[in-house]
This record gives sequence, structure tokens and C-alpha cells, in this order.
Amino acid sequence: MISLAIQILLAILLDLLLGDPRWLPHPVQGIGWLAQRSEAPLRRLIPHPKLAGIIAVLLVVGSTVLIGLGLLKAAALLHPLAGDVVAILLLYTCFATRSLHDHALAVYRPLVAGNLVETRQRVGWLVGRDTDQLDEGEVTRAAVESVAENTVDGCTAPLLFAFVGGPLGALAYKAISTLDSTFGYKNERYLQFGWASARLDDLANLLPARLTALLVVPAALLLRLDAGTAWRIFKRDRHNHPSPNGGQIEAAVAGALGVRLGGVNSYFGQPSSRPFMGDPLQPLQSRHILQAVRLMWLVYGQVALIGVVGRYLI
Repeated sequence: MISLAIQILLAILLDLLLGDPRWLPHPVQGIGWLAQRSEAPLRRLIPHPKLAGIIAVLLVVGSTVLIGLGLLKAAALLHPLAGDVVAILLLYTCFATRSLHDHALAVYRPLVAGNLVETRQRVGWLVGRDTDQLDEGEVTRAAVESVAENTVDGCTAPLLFAFVGGPLGALAYKAISTLDSTFGYKNERYLQFGWASARLDDLANLLPARLTALLVVPAALLLRLDAGTAWRIFKRDRHNHPSPNGGQIEAAVAGALGVRLGGVNSYFGQPSSRPFMGDPLQPLQSRHILQAVRLMWLVYGQVALIGVVGRYLI
């Protein structure tokens, strides 16, 4: 049987080579489908929306882990090697680093080519804000903020959960993250029902977000970016964000790039303002998207190294 560390490294390699092919069924789609299908029945059966939301979390996370466990056990019964293969494939589906890289470059290329219309459309695939009126600086800000935040959600957090809990740990994290994306909105419909989903996601990302942000500093040093300012802005601005975790990495990235993130976003025509992170030492330009992506890869590599060393030491 292959060790967990080797399984994870092979899954990372698969992600680097294949990314997220559109033709391949993805567990997140199934998790999202289960979450959406569970809402109406649970609301009918349980009058209290917060309690119904808690049951939804238990149902979706529990079902995800049980299905993953069943697949692993069934494969291992056939042959130990089959169990390893299924474990590697499950881990591979939990990592989205190559996909994030590809989406960021899909924004960068038309931006460099001067095609702002296409750029706005592509960045709309990354963020939930209105993008049809964004200029070059705001498109860049949207892309950099998305790459920074998703460095945790799509890359380092599932990797850390994998090193701690194996394929089932990574799947549990993806279920928690998907629940937050589905129900974790502060609007009238989900303020109570989505409470448990949002709080559990905050808890799951508490340590990954902070470790990832700290690792931006040595990554910036290796890339000859501003490591000192990354550390200073991280300490100063990491709480300038609606999420207790999102601002950690965004503040560090803003400092490393020497730019200012945050400000006014528009959602369905309604402006929403958030505090600034970082100092505007230079205007936001297309090259900052590439720099954010390089930071993502280096931070991801550091987490992988820490995880492998930690597994072997344990």
C-alpha cells in the first residue's frame, strides 16, 4: 500500500498535468446537487431554519465522507493497488491549483491584448461581483483578489486537510466549502439556514488561511517581490475584510505586490464597500495577475513540503 504522502504527491501531479477537465464528473458537482436538493425538504420538515441548516450540514458532509469511504473500501477489497488508485483520484479531485492558474491566465491574456470586453467576461467566471463596467485596474483587482482567496479555498486548505485526514479529510473540506458557496449568504433567505454552513467554513479555514498568508512572505522573497511589506500589510490590514479568513491572504498578497485591494464592488447593481488592504505603491496592472499566480504556486509548494515532512516525522 502506498503511503499517504506519496498518494498526495501523485494527486498533485495529476492536478498539474490534467487540471479540471470539463468532461470529467467532479465530486463538487455532486456535493452541490445534494446540498440544493436537501434544502426544500429540510425546510418543510424542520420549522426552525437555523436547525434545518445544521441538519443540512450534517447530511451533506456526512454523506460525502460515507460515499468516499465506501469507494475506498470497495476498491481495497478488489486489490490494495485499486484502493491506492481510488485514493489518489479522490485526492486529485479536491485540488484546484491548475484550474485556478488556467482561469487567471484566461483573464490575463485578453487583458494584455487590450480586449477589455472579453476580459470582463472571463473575470466574471472568477468573481461574483458585476464586471461589465470594470476598467483595467478593477479587472486586475478582481482577478488578484480571487486568486489570493482561492489559494486557500482551492489549494492549500484541501491539501492540509488531506495530509491530516487523507482523502476523506480532503472530501470533508470540499463539502464544507461547497456548503458555504451554496448557503453561506447573508441575505434574508440564508441568514439563518446558511448560518451553520458559513460558520463551519470559517472554522475549517481558520488555520489554513493564516498559515497560507504567512507563507506568502518567503514566497515573495523568492520571487523578488516585497516580502517586508507583505509582512507589514498582513499584520496591519488582515482584518479589513468581511470574512475572518479572506483578509489574511489578501492583505499579504497586496503587500507583496505593492498594490491596494478592497474598495467598492457592485453586486446586481448594488454597490458594496469594504475597507482597503495594502498601500497603492503602484497602480494595478495586468502583470500583477501573473505575480499573484506565481505566489499561489510557491505557497502551495511550501505547504506540500511541510505536509510531506510532517507525515514522515510523525
